Amino acid sequence: MSRNESSQKARALVAGLKTEKPKLDRRTARTRNLLGDALIELIQEKPFDSVTVQDVLDRAGVGRSTFYVHYKDKDDLFFSDAEEFLEMMATGLSRKKDTSDRVAPVREFFAHVAEAKRLYTSLIESGRANDFIELAQGMFARGIAQRLAELPRSSGIDPARRVALGQAHAGALMSLLKWWLDQSKRESPEYMDELFHSMVWSGVGAAKLNPIP
Repeated sequence: MSRNESSQKARALVAGLKTEKPKLDRRTARTRNLLGDALIELIQEKPFDSVTVQDVLDRAGVGRSTFYVHYKDKDDLFFSDAEEFLEMMATGLSRKKDTSDRVAPVREFFAHVAEAKRLYTSLIESGRANDFIELAQGMFARGIAQRLAELPRSSGIDPARRVALGQAHAGALMSLLKWWLDQSKRESPEYMDELFHSMVWSGVGAAKLNPIP
């Protein structure tokens, strides 16, 4: 898959965020997990572009025909696996019915990215980092808007404004993530969580004071 095709894949996943997905049976889910885990391991060991489908199959212990039942190529596997991870992360607070005023699990997300720094470096080297960030931004935009609809502190905000705030704050979150990584993670994930949410609630306060005409 070319870089342009991988970008199209990422955009298609973002565009389809609201599509209801069929629940996978246990065997299918296990196969997909094996393949996804194998690819993630491999691209932390060597450049993304040097990893082959056969490398993934050998690491996962899965047959070639089985792979192509589920995926077109390794990029399709990566972005499908990334979509599942990012959706779980972005909607985690809502699913767990978290009682805090946090709208995104920034601390957890930043800590996870820090642990997988080699993976992110590999994405940069292969030209796929922007596609990953675009996908993450779309996922977190939806998750933030959902949390704003749930929390008493942001009650009364017009639904359209919540969607706009979700997009804006998700973009800010991705910018903070890139800055944090470039700064070699000098600040803790906890600090970045507090910083992000101070920005969020300043923006929410302004949105409540200035409703859409």
